[in-house]
Order: sequence, then structure tokens, then C-alpha cells
Amino acid sequence: MSVAPDVEAGAVRQGSRLGMALTHRFSSLFSVRAKLAQGIKLLENGQPLKGFSILSALAKQGNVEAQFRVGRCYLEALGAPASLEEGARWLRRAADAGKTEACFILATLYAMGMPEGFEVRKEEEVLDLSARVAPAERRADFYQARHWASIAAEAGSADAQALLGYILTNGPEDIRDQVEARQWYERSAEAGCSQGHLGMGLVILRDAETAEDQAKAAVHFQEATKGGLGTAFSILGRMSETGSGIPRDLGRAAEYYRQAAERNIVPAQARYGIMLLEGQGIERNAGRAETWLRRAALGGDSESAALLGDIYANGGDLPPNLIEAVKWYRFAAEQKHGPAARALALLYLTGSGTQRDPDVAAHWFAVAAEAGDRSADADFGNLLLTGAKATEAERESLRKRFERSAEKGDLLGAFNLGVCLAEGIGSEQNTRQAAHWLRQASDGIVNAQYWYGRLLMEGRGIHPDPTEGMNWIEKAADAGMAEAQAALAQLLLTGRINGRRDHARAFSLYRQAAESGNVDAMFSLAAMYGGGHDVPSDRVEAQKWFRKAAERGSGLAQLMLGRYLVRGLGGVTDPLEGRSWLQRAKGQGIQDASIELERLDSAEPDEDD
Repeated sequence: MSVAPDVEAGAVRQGSRLGMALTHRFSSLFSVRAKLAQGIKLLENGQPLKGFSILSALAKQGNVEAQFRVGRCYLEALGAPASLEEGARWLRRAADAGKTEACFILATLYAMGMPEGFEVRKEEEVLDLSARVAPAERRADFYQARHWASIAAEAGSADAQALLGYILTNGPEDIRDQVEARQWYERSAEAGCSQGHLGMGLVILRDAETAEDQAKAAVHFQEATKGGLGTAFSILGRMSETGSGIPRDLGRAAEYYRQAAERNIVPAQARYGIMLLEGQGIERNAGRAETWLRRAALGGDSESAALLGDIYANGGDLPPNLIEAVKWYRFAAEQKHGPAARALALLYLTGSGTQRDPDVAAHWFAVAAEAGDRSADADFGNLLLTGAKATEAERESLRKRFERSAEKGDLLGAFNLGVCLAEGIGSEQNTRQAAHWLRQASDGIVNAQYWYGRLLMEGRGIHPDPTEGMNWIEKAADAGMAEAQAALAQLLLTGRINGRRDHARAFSLYRQAAESGNVDAMFSLAAMYGGGHDVPSDRVEAQKWFRKAAERGSGLAQLMLGRYLVRGLGGVTDPLEGRSWLQRAKGQGIQDASIELERLDSAEPDEDD
């Protein structure tokens, strides 16, 4: 049976069209693959602009691999401006199409944190690229991260499996699952993923009860170091240093810390710096130690910053540099490091390495006190007593800390609270309550005995009893408190209480207080040496103690030293130095110094005579 000519011709034409369509289809497919390969090759061979142009066109046509590549280009600023938004948008398209690597990177972005309020738009939605007033704070979205990591992990991505383990370990409480996390870490580690080994090591170490468990964790950390993971090097450094799970070896620990430090692991930089500074497991090298401690400090490690402050303040292998010390103490103090804040306060208080400023010192004492430094509490309180400035919040916070401590039965806290109440620091003045707390503290705190004695003598918040008050001050003086010794000496000198006078004992008490550094006692001791009291006079000794007090800023002592030098009362006549001390006393508002200077001026002959 033969086919009719027209039917046969039609069949031929139809077959020809079908062949042409298939040829065109295969040609187009070959063209897309060729363009994709060309675009990727251009990216890899240093021509990112051309490569991105080709890939961008393919991505818009729906090519999944191109969409993935374009997304990465935006994230890496490769042939395109850096854009988290655009990068995430293209990765989302590739992820929706089932691209495993895109799912993993998208999960990583969510785990690291997207800008607050940012959403990865769906393909058909308009992307808001309006300029932001300021960079939005980035917040991790562990729920989205878990979603995309799960897809990639189930598809066999070892990196995604490790990431999913991390999310299930560190995410919000409602998605944490330690058992499942361990399973994913195990699968990742079995596939040879360094991050999987790191996660597995951390899980084992967290639950370790024996040295054998720690040793198993160490094996995983060793595997993780093959991928260059700094955290693994750092942990092995700590394990080697302490002998946990592996033999203690300071030399090996230093090397592990060095490897981690070079990979920007801040705690390792700090520890490596300390080992270099102290020569632990490695040759001592102060210069290199300072370099690594500086890097750790700039990385946010407050302990390293505080240690740098100590190094520059104290000197040693490196020359002392108080300006640098102030800089690093402040760096640590701004992170609420208590000891650094107190050290910085002391530098401001003494004017070492910076301008003297008691008000700034008070602020840093307050910071140190808030950080738990009890010595700073007392320093801060003492500065406030001398008139240093502080915010009401700082004053109130100080009083509340003392109050909490006092109510727990702490005698030092009771004393400090009593002083605050007596002077109105952090609250209204309440001498009645002050007397209550000072009396309670006086059973064990020498300073409280002195303060309580003062309240009794003055009748502040308590019935006046000068005799009992003097007894309490005497207790404090006998215990060695310089301020109480000077106060008791003054009472014995004047005979103010019950006519009780004892110049010899007053002289002895002034001497003890002066040798302890009490400036008022230095002046009074010098005055007694100067004569007019029931003790032998000695103007040479008088001038010595007037000088000591004058050099510490006592205006009256500066006046007396000036007089002694001008008149030669202490055996040495030096009108020029004497005039200098009189001028310093005048600068403090001592009226008699002005009179002495006028006398000097009138006694000097005119230059024309």
C-alpha cells in the first residue's frame, strides 16, 4: 500500500520543522551553558565586570546557577557593588529553585544577622533600596536560619549540617535540641567537615566527665585545625596549658595560641601575649608581648587593655609611659573593667600622665565601684567628702551599695553608710541614722570609732557627750588612725574636754600622725617645735616639718616656711626662697602672707639708691 504524495510531503515538512526545533533547542541550551561557563571563567580570571554582566543576564532569564553566582557577587563585591539586600535576593531565588549552596549561604546570613526590619523579598515583589539614615543594627534570625540550613543539611551539605548543629545548640530556647544538634555535628564530621569536627569537639567537651572524654574532644579539635579553624587552635592551647585531655605542655600551648592569634582569635591573642610577657613555654619577649596584647585590646579584650596600662604605668622591659597608661586604662575602664577604672582614677587624682582632675577621678572611682571594686567605693566616697563632683545617680548608687552591705552585717559597709548619711551623700543628711550605723561599725572599724566620737562631741543626731566622744576618738588614735591622733592631740593641747591637757602626749600624737603623712599634723608638730608649749623647742626641726607640710600644699605651712627662711629662724636665711613660699601662700588666700610680702617690699632699698 503506497502513501499519497501530498500526505507524504506533509509528513516530510512536519519532520523538518520538528528537527529544526530540536536543533534550536539544543543550540540554545548549549549557548546558555557556554555563556554560564564563560561568565564564571571571567570572574575567576580577574575580569569580574564582564563576568558579572554575562551572569546577570542569565540570572534574569531564570538560570539558577547564574542566580546563585550573582548573589555571591553582590555579597563579595565582585564585579558589582556590595549589597546584602541584592545578594540575599538572588540567593533566595536560587534557594527556592533547590540550589543547596544557596540555601546554606542564606542560612549563614540569617545566623550572622540581617539588618533589623530587613526581609528577603520574593521574586515578584519590589525591592526597597531607599537610602537608610544609618546602618540598621543586625539581628540574628535563627528561625529562618534553621529553615534554610535544614534544607541544605538534608541535601547532604556537610557545612550546612555543622551550621544546623550550631543553630540547634545556640539558638533561642524553643528551638534548641542538643540531641539533634549532636547528630548533625556527627554527620558533618563524618563527611570530613572542619566545622563539624569543631562542633563535635565542643559538644563532647561540654559533657565531658572524664579525661578520656576530654581526649576524644581533643581528637576532633585536631581535625578541625586541618581546616585552619582558629577556635580549635585556641581550645587546644587551653587544653595543653592546663593538661586537660592531653599532656600539659606549655611550649605546645604557646604554639597553639600563636596559630589562633594569627587567625584573629582575641582570647588567644591575649593569652599568647601574656605567655610572651612572662616567658611561659616560649622565650620571653616584652616587645612582641606588647604587640599581641595591643591587638587583643583593640579586639575588645578589656583584660589586655588593663594589662597594657599596668605595663606602661610600672615600666620594666618597656620604658614607663604614663600617657600610654592613661590611654589603655581608659580603654579598659570604658568596658567597665573595675581595676583599670580605679587605676585611671588614681592617675587623674594625682595628675600623672594627664591633667589633675578630682572630678574625673571621682567618675572613674564610681565606675570601678559599680564593677565591684570595694576599695574604689571608699576612694569615691572620700573624694565626694572633699567636694568632688558626681552625678546624683552615682551618689545614690554608692549609698545603696553601702546600704545593702550594711544590712547584711558588714561593718565596713555600715561605716561607709554612716558617713554618707552624716554628710548627705546620695540622700538627704540624716545624722540620727548616721550615728546608728557608725555606732554599729565602731565595734570593729577604727575609722567608725573616730567618726562616732565626732558625732558625740558635736551632738549631731545624738545626745552630746564630749567626754564619751573623746574616749572614742582616743580608741581610734590608739589603734593608729592618723586623723584621730591629730584630733586627740588638738584636744589635749587645748584642754577643751574637762580641762584635760597633756602637751607631751599631744606632741607624741602629732609626731605619729605626721610620720603617717597627715599634713595637718605636720603643721601642728612644726608649730610645737617652734616654741610656746610644754615641750622643748627646736626651730631646725620646726622648719623641716613646715617644709614637709608646705610641699604638700598647706597654705599656713607655706606662710610659716616663708617667714622662717626670710628671717633665718631655722638657722638658714634665704629671702628669695622665702618670698617664693610667701607668694604661694598668698595664692591660697592666706592674708598674713600678703602682709609679709608688703613688709619685704618696703624693706628692700630702691634700685636707684
